[in-house]
Amino acid sequence: MSLFARKSIAALQKEAASTGEGTLKRSLSATNLVMIGIGGIIGAGIFVLTGHAAASHAGPAVVLSFVISAITCALAGLCYSEMAAAVPVAGSAYTYSYATLGELMAWIIGWDLVLEYGVGAVTVAVGWAGYLKGFLEGFGIRIAEAYSSAPFDWVTDKVTHVDHFVSTGAVINLPAMLVVAIVTALLVVGIEASAKVNAAFVVLKVTIVVLFIALGLGHVLHSNWITAGNPQGLFIPPHLGEGQFGWDGIIRASGVVFFAYIGFDAVSTAAQESKNPQRDMPIGMLGSLAICTVLYILVAYVLTGVVPYDQLNVAQPIAKGIDAMGLPWLAPFIKFGAILGLSSVILVLMLGQTRVFFSMSKDGLLPVSFGKVHPKFRTPARITLVTGMSIMVAAGLAPIGLVGELCSIGTLFAFALVCLGVMALRVIDPGLHRPFRTPFIWVVGPAGAAASFYLMLALPKDTWIRLIVWMAIGLLIYFAYGQRNAARVRAEAESAK
Repeated sequence: MSLFARKSIAALQKEAASTGEGTLKRSLSATNLVMIGIGGIIGAGIFVLTGHAAASHAGPAVVLSFVISAITCALAGLCYSEMAAAVPVAGSAYTYSYATLGELMAWIIGWDLVLEYGVGAVTVAVGWAGYLKGFLEGFGIRIAEAYSSAPFDWVTDKVTHVDHFVSTGAVINLPAMLVVAIVTALLVVGIEASAKVNAAFVVLKVTIVVLFIALGLGHVLHSNWITAGNPQGLFIPPHLGEGQFGWDGIIRASGVVFFAYIGFDAVSTAAQESKNPQRDMPIGMLGSLAICTVLYILVAYVLTGVVPYDQLNVAQPIAKGIDAMGLPWLAPFIKFGAILGLSSVILVLMLGQTRVFFSMSKDGLLPVSFGKVHPKFRTPARITLVTGMSIMVAAGLAPIGLVGELCSIGTLFAFALVCLGVMALRVIDPGLHRPFRTPFIWVVGPAGAAASFYLMLALPKDTWIRLIVWMAIGLLIYFAYGQRNAARVRAEAESAK
């Protein structure tokens, strides 16, 4: 049956080696890939989630939460690196699943990646709009609320506990739509131009983050760890309840801050545009993850050392830290850094989304016309425009509460399947040339899958329900259209040989 059909590794490697008209342009170096990874990682997580996770769950030990999440990502990253080096084509986990687990699982993971990349881009675009408003207000420029917010919100009734929409009185979120439109134009023009813009943003925002760390280390006082719930000022505060401090709180915080790492795996979607993917893909993924983990740990340490952690559950915890250090001149730079950070995250997430859709359309699971490459720019311009318009409309209308929680669970699911897929490929095709081999695969693979599933279980029940509904919609599309169209495309390819 076609739903169990697997893509030939040899055919994928041939596709990866092809050049010329109709193929993606190879222009990315290892440095470009590291920059793409950093661009995808440093964003809302470092500017928002650090404070929330510290105040509500882990206290100063949020540092350990970042380490646990990073280890989970590193386990998956090692597996991604083996796949990306052996089969360097666009599509990331979708393509790897097609080669190892079959067409149905490939569709499931491709549809799941929409949660990570597409829904993630919507979430970050809405956050970008909020930071832009705050930045402009610092200069006396105000954007009308009616044109900078979603027209409805997604809330839970306190009595019935039923989720429902409520009107906000707004019309549309124009700033969120604007940033998506700009990013879409960049991606259409070319991956090289997009990579240069992303690299510029990365240099600026990392400089600002390093400045915060350098200035803040001299203001750290461990006496700030003393709170009502932690009178002894312990690094790991006493356990107060489910998910509240102690080791239980550290694990819960790991699930919260995991969103901060979303984006590093988007490097793998650009494998077919890398100059030397066999060498550069592992460098891009693991290098960007290592750099960002160090920055996250240092920011978390400084933040909880300059402000009592129970006061950090605010929208802009970094700004609160700056106020505590007595450095008000630094606040505008941090807000500007947040805007740049979120801009590059949107770019990387949309890059990943378009490359996954590009691969799915080439396989016939989506309309084949979407897989056409622009003759001049050598980019998947059609699917980029369709994706950009969809994300732009969603960013203008969707409330952040409805879409935000889906990102983490979608990413964790993808990580688990890639870890399982690498092990499956070791059995299915042991003789495959692997320029990069995941070390201790029978330890790393199961550990990566188990860690991903474990963090998924820490997420709220509502998030699981939304994931199940989303997957049900995806299966309807697959059986109604994707399966038959993919079979037709395969038959045409066979007859053309």
